[in-house]
Amino acid sequence: MMSTLKKILHTSGVKGLFRGVVPRIGGALKFGGYEFFKQQSINVIGYENAKNNRIVVYCVSAGFAEFFADIALCPLEATRIRMVSEPGFANGLEGIGAFYSGFGPILFKQVPYTMSKFVVYEKVAELAYDKFFDKEKTSDGMQTAINLGSGLIAGFAAAIVSQPADTMLSKINKTKGLPGKSTTSRLIKIAKDLGFRGSYCGIGARLFMVGALTAGQFAIYGDLKKAMGAVGGVENAK
Repeated sequence: MMSTLKKILHTSGVKGLFRGVVPRIGGALKFGGYEFFKQQSINVIGYENAKNNRIVVYCVSAGFAEFFADIALCPLEATRIRMVSEPGFANGLEGIGAFYSGFGPILFKQVPYTMSKFVVYEKVAELAYDKFFDKEKTSDGMQTAINLGSGLIAGFAAAIVSQPADTMLSKINKTKGLPGKSTTSRLIKIAKDLGFRGSYCGIGARLFMVGALTAGQFAIYGDLKKAMGAVGGVENAK
């Protein structure tokens, strides 16, 4: 991780660390989608059923939010990977179809990533309030700290779950397909070439990145929900 960081700084400067950051910002869509689908779940199955099946509600809401976000974000993710892997790349990929060549892999990566991220966050925060804190008496600063800690653990879990698919997605977007080779066959070949150990190459850097990013996301997410009075969901049910 450190040697790679030094190499990027040496060859591209600080701006090299932020190449492709704009497409990353689109991920904010998922949080709004998650809250939307949580409310729809409550509307469809009723509050009591949602309360008694909170993990299912979290998983379904996160999965739907991610699926619809990926339709919009897949071209941005493909562009981000090419911008990072090819510094001179600036004018799109090889036709509109190339933007969605990684749609299957991105679902394979992002749906488990988002589901694990939200479920782990909700359960860790719930455990913290059940065992250690009284939510009604906990200060705003401590609630933010709980969101940070829960988000950090959620980020670690999401990174571990999604790392193999993330590696495969990076590989498939960095290389052009051969004539007659489908995306599925390319993925199978990449998986065989990587093996289990290769699929987790770079996990240390990704744990650091995703853990810190997710902690910050959930700190902001929690504070915004509190500021807007959006605190009546099934996550607060005992």
